[in-house]
Amino acid sequence: MGAVEMVEIWRGAFRETVHSGHAVICGPEGEVVAAWGDPGKVILPRSSQKVVQALPLIETGAADALGLTQRHLALACASHVGAEVHTQAVARWLADLGLGETDLRCGPQEPEDRAAHKALLCGGGQACQIHNTCSGKHAGFLTVTRHIGAGPEYVEPDHPLQRSVLAAWEDLTGETSPGFGIDGCSAPSFASSLAGHARAMASFANARAGQGPRASAQARLVQAMMAHPVMIAGEGRADTMLTRALAGRGVVKFGAEAVYIAILPDAGLGIALKIEDGGLRAAECVIAALLVRAGLLDPADPAARAYLAPPERNRRGIEVGRMQPVPGLFD
Repeated sequence: MGAVEMVEIWRGAFRETVHSGHAVICGPEGEVVAAWGDPGKVILPRSSQKVVQALPLIETGAADALGLTQRHLALACASHVGAEVHTQAVARWLADLGLGETDLRCGPQEPEDRAAHKALLCGGGQACQIHNTCSGKHAGFLTVTRHIGAGPEYVEPDHPLQRSVLAAWEDLTGETSPGFGIDGCSAPSFASSLAGHARAMASFANARAGQGPRASAQARLVQAMMAHPVMIAGEGRADTMLTRALAGRGVVKFGAEAVYIAILPDAGLGIALKIEDGGLRAAECVIAALLVRAGLLDPADPAARAYLAPPERNRRGIEVGRMQPVPGLFD
């Protein structure tokens, strides 16, 4: 099965652009309850996998040993914009470990937050690894590494930490991973089918505290992300805006190259999608449409409208077109 047309962009009377992709919704038992395109499509989850990469932080006891809060756990699952709220939290976290910026292995990155970027430029500063969108995840990695007494090169695929991430990934997807790619932050991103990814997210959606160590850890991470949506991305970002609009009913998380997931505890569903051409705005449109389809997002909500059917405007602010899901596809 191939990709299906999912999002279209109109300019006047012309259907100017079409984005095709794949999406899967899995239920409480990991069963596929709806699919578009190819559920068996093998993908690299990229940052949509972070909630799994954060599991060792809790499962090893490292989070409790350091006294981490929900804000820390949300940040460990984040792709943040480098706003002050993010960078200060990461800096304090590293200091509590007795470590510093040079212990990170994610690489420097200019902050995406406009205020932070302006302050850096005007102050003559230089971007560092704490500004990296994945620095919270890496602070979590360092916390685990310190707790288990493993070596400092924690992003190496054969490091004990990454082996534990892979084991959790294969357990939750129900698949043997066919391999990995190295992400922008240097950590391995373990591949799976799209259905496997949705199945893993459904396991998070149905996990509850007291059901065992793994389920308790999963539930704790989801609760942290829902409680602190600004920590998982930042103001104006779809992850934060849509998670906030879900109001405790679920969480969404993007991955590079137009991957998106949703963990929906109220509905017991997990969603994973991939836009073939890597168009992030198309992936945001599709995840919003699927949340509406699940009955968890009001299409009239401002956050829903911002991603579900944003107008195309020219440089003068004139509305010249629109982006929308392919009509009838997600009904």
